[in-house]
Amino acid sequence: MKKTLKAILLTAALSSAFVLTGCGQEDLKTQLSDNPNDLNLKNSLDAKAIIPLASCVAPGWASQNGGTTGGGTAAETTVTNYAQLKAAIENTAVKVVKVTGTITITTRLSLQDQTGKTIYGTSGAKLVSTDQTKDGSGIINVKRCNNIIIRNLIFEGPGAYDTDGWDNAILDDCRNVWIDHCEFRDGVDGNFDIKNKSDFVTVSYTKFHYLKAPKPGGSGGTDDHRFSNLIGSSDGATADAGKLNVTFVRCWWAPGCRERMPRVRFGKIHILNSYFNSSVSNKCIAAGVQANILVERNVFENVKEPINLMSGFTAVTQTGSIFTNVTGNTAGSGTSFTPAYSINKLAASDVKADVTAKAGATLTGNICDSF
Repeated sequence: MKKTLKAILLTAALSSAFVLTGCGQEDLKTQLSDNPNDLNLKNSLDAKAIIPLASCVAPGWASQNGGTTGGGTAAETTVTNYAQLKAAIENTAVKVVKVTGTITITTRLSLQDQTGKTIYGTSGAKLVSTDQTKDGSGIINVKRCNNIIIRNLIFEGPGAYDTDGWDNAILDDCRNVWIDHCEFRDGVDGNFDIKNKSDFVTVSYTKFHYLKAPKPGGSGGTDDHRFSNLIGSSDGATADAGKLNVTFVRCWWAPGCRERMPRVRFGKIHILNSYFNSSVSNKCIAAGVQANILVERNVFENVKEPINLMSGFTAVTQTGSIFTNVTGNTAGSGTSFTPAYSINKLAASDVKADVTAKAGATLTGNICDSF
């Protein structure tokens, strides 16, 4: 295994397609000898370069159940418009989709019943929906899929409007999904929801926010529905029990978010090294029916109700977070789960600088510099 990784890194370094760094670089450096090629690689690692995504390991819950690798090293299909994107997403033979430029979503995309796929954006790639209607809103619905990676994409909706419409993105009955370095903003019903027995999901270095004013007067009755992330669709969705295991790590709930950062039912949810600074917040993390949440080493700044303990939750543990100029509850209740995985943890004092610099679609392509 060590020889294989070393060979991958040396090949990439010598080809100059990537300058290499990232996952496990300190361990690798200790394995190298003093021959010229190895010294070159040591210098590349010291220069903090980039490892191709296919060589990187998903952190958190997405590392369980066999891991999450997406389309791996399969050939890329490049898309630049809606018709190409729709065709590539729906084609089960296409395993890696490379999105370039801004693509307007005329009809919500549907990724269904597929296994092993990566969708990633080049620098600045953006998927945009301008439809605020109940049936026409939303950007992508991912349903009954396994082993999916979505990375380095901006998902931009038309703004919040409470008509029981669609989120920018939804995971529905999916397993082993890694959302990394994405940006979700201005969803109609929300930014990104996870529901219906979805499991083994990690969301890393992802930014959630709202730039557009909410539209009042929707049929749902909420005039400000800037509600970002829902885990579990209802108290009655009892099939979710034991599922919906999700890691949010180094994420940013940024200005404009009002509620659901996230709002949780069921599942074991690990919220680690993330930053909350939306001054319009009404409540941030909300623990509902059978929610089992570990809130660890986060930063809450200028927000209301960092931790909202609703009825029926199992346990919420808060440990090591920083609270600055907040109001409302900051404490957990009970003892939450212990993660089944190991994951690198920042000191809470380092979280704000790290997350604000890196969260969102800040990469240059199909690469890994997360962990």
